[in-house]
Amino acid sequence: MSVKPDPLTVPFGTVFCDWMTTARSDGGPFDYRGSPEPFGDLSFSPAAHVLHYGSSVFEGLKAHRQIDGSVAIFRLDTHVSRMVTSASRLRLPEIDPGLLHQMIIDAVAANADEVPDPPGSLYLRPTLVGTGADIGAAAHPAPSALLFVVNSPVGDYFKGGIRPLTLQVESSAPRTVPQFGMVKCSANYAMALGPTLDAMAANEAIDQVLFATDGDITETGASNFFLADGERIVTRHLDDSFLHGVTRDSVIQLARHLGYEVEERAIDPEELVDWSERGEAFLSGTAAGVAPVGTILYSGKTLTIGDGQPGPNTLRLRQALTDAQTGAAPDTFGWRTSVRSH
Repeated sequence: MSVKPDPLTVPFGTVFCDWMTTARSDGGPFDYRGSPEPFGDLSFSPAAHVLHYGSSVFEGLKAHRQIDGSVAIFRLDTHVSRMVTSASRLRLPEIDPGLLHQMIIDAVAANADEVPDPPGSLYLRPTLVGTGADIGAAAHPAPSALLFVVNSPVGDYFKGGIRPLTLQVESSAPRTVPQFGMVKCSANYAMALGPTLDAMAANEAIDQVLFATDGDITETGASNFFLADGERIVTRHLDDSFLHGVTRDSVIQLARHLGYEVEERAIDPEELVDWSERGEAFLSGTAAGVAPVGTILYSGKTLTIGDGQPGPNTLRLRQALTDAQTGAAPDTFGWRTSVRSH
């Protein structure tokens, strides 16, 4: 294993493991040779479909070091299912769920020694790109594709660890490409990038933009959004306009298990004023985990959420999620997939 910097001290996702898995499709099933290969650059044509027409989908999930020292992947089957759906939406070659499942497990097993202890984890990035060399194929699906899995040992997504984040509400620009809102495709992240960078340039304290296009709060550029108090949590109901977060679903199930009432419904930005005086807000995502929100900038107002610090319900849900991921709690929901190192 090559010598690498401590993943807890460098930006999220900038250190990579020594091994990866790859499979190619040339119009038929993906050909996976059944073993990892050294991490390295990929090769495809400058005319590849992905470079010209955006035929790219991916997933983000994590493997965690367990309290007994073993390694387990969190909610593997759910992430595989979502990626299969994403590929179908972009008309990419069909992915066999069993094949993708095995490629992820093999990649993690080969890199098991690089899984950091908590609060670190191993971030897994399965990716599918169209590789057909045809710049006249704007109205045609990619006939061939490359599927690969790379891993990155990581610490906290947001700099500074568990700290209250600052959000800027964006009421005009859309977060996603409308018909692909629920798909984890590259175009959606490009859509959010401009408004996020503009907001950060205007105010360096901003961590994320909270998209509330036409008065309808959905998500930030990287996470789902929640409101909370001692009795309930509130989050936007699912539809095709935004990503169906796996961590979002995990938080909802854990909250119900802990006795919270869960409301999945539309959230008007004007509600934030009331919640800032009596409740909490947080983000959820694979990279972010459960991240507390301390300040929301909305319509010229600065809303301090509660006392501006991480709230007790947010921290309770964050701990419940961490315990479920690391084996500190029983696997009540069957979310952990154990991995044996090679």
